[in-house]
Amino acid sequence: MKVLLVFDFDNTIIDDNSDTRIVQCAPDKKLPMALQDSYQKGFWTEFMGRVFKYLGDEGVKEDEMRRTVISMPFTLGMVELFSFLRMNKDKFDCIIISDSNSVFIDWVLEAADFHDVFDNVFTNPAAFDNSGCLTVRNYHAHSCNRCPKNLCKNAVLVEFIEKQLEKGVRYARIVYIGDGGNDVCPVTFLRKNDVAMPRKGYTLHKTLARMSQNLEPIESSVVVWSSGVEIISHLQFLIKE
Repeated sequence: MKVLLVFDFDNTIIDDNSDTRIVQCAPDKKLPMALQDSYQKGFWTEFMGRVFKYLGDEGVKEDEMRRTVISMPFTLGMVELFSFLRMNKDKFDCIIISDSNSVFIDWVLEAADFHDVFDNVFTNPAAFDNSGCLTVRNYHAHSCNRCPKNLCKNAVLVEFIEKQLEKGVRYARIVYIGDGGNDVCPVTFLRKNDVAMPRKGYTLHKTLARMSQNLEPIESSVVVWSSGVEIISHLQFLIKE
């Protein structure tokens, strides 16, 4: 049985946030105050839709946006990790569950030639319209009150596991690699044999530490990482077991 690796994208695979980085394409590299103030908690995707419309109205072209997105650096050790996974695809299935969008993730994976490492990408669908403006839609609707309106990563993970079971694919364990507050919900889905891998010093790491102190520990083991090379070491340990 394979191990399933679940990756977040922003501040996990790449060492930046793609949605905030794209603001560098705006005039003077900042958004008008009225646009900044239009964000409502839980409705980030709708906010980004307005940001993309503003950039389109300001004449920002697809090429400029692409250059900006692919200039984001990979997190330390991620290139080595993906090379390791490519050589060990018989042992791992890899998916991305991200609150970024399909265009940005596609650009990054394509530019670095890492598309083949990943079996599925679950994120907000995006496309350029006839006028050259990037549009983005919510990934799905869900009933989880812990997650933003457009994406419950836990719901996505559960659905993926169920569909794989229908195909006869069962995983020895799940390893979840992330950094943010919206990664807490899927980590609570993990079970005794699974591994939560929060990025050191980021929101997921701090939240799991706080939960442990408050005697609300999760079932899975927790392995903190700062570099993709540390993730390789743990995966090597897992597949030797």
